[in-house]
Amino acid sequence: MVADLLKKVPLFANLADEELETLSKVTQVRSYLKDTMIIWAEDEGDSFFVIQSGEVKVSVTAGDGREVILSRLGPGEFVGDMSLLDGEPRSADVTTLSPTEALVLLRTDFHQALRAYPSIGVHLLVRLATRLRKADRHIGSLALLGITDRICSVLVTLAEEEGEETEEGVVIRKRPTHQMIANMAGTARETVT
Repeated sequence: MVADLLKKVPLFANLADEELETLSKVTQVRSYLKDTMIIWAEDEGDSFFVIQSGEVKVSVTAGDGREVILSRLGPGEFVGDMSLLDGEPRSADVTTLSPTEALVLLRTDFHQALRAYPSIGVHLLVRLATRLRKADRHIGSLALLGITDRICSVLVTLAEEEGEETEEGVVIRKRPTHQMIANMAGTARETVT
């Protein structure tokens, strides 16, 4: 069963059935309720999570309690990789936005998988490069754009990533709250409203 779940994850898609079976023996399936924090910033990174179902937000919180949402991730995407790769503490919080099921690999098993199956490392590098480009755009937006342009940028990004083409235009079915848009744009909920 776990091997079938792993096969659907782009990171592991190129593995042969026997390789997926071997990896499935060291992979745990965990379920989380909505609004559950599964990773805390600054904690030791000892596990890698692949979102099987549901959605999570990756965020950082300032000393005054303001939250900035760095990204929202869904099925097939992963979190927890940076700490496993560099041995540093977690860089952000990860909280479920809906009931979520995740495949979990511990550090030692993750490293063994990377050594045994180089294609995982290649896919991981491509996904990390994509995230870095997105982070660069986000940082540039926060630093260079005014509030209205930042909110528009968030909405355009959501439309590109999650939008569905209709006759009336692009529709975002899982609409974020005003607070979530504010947290993504680095502003206040009242400004978004």
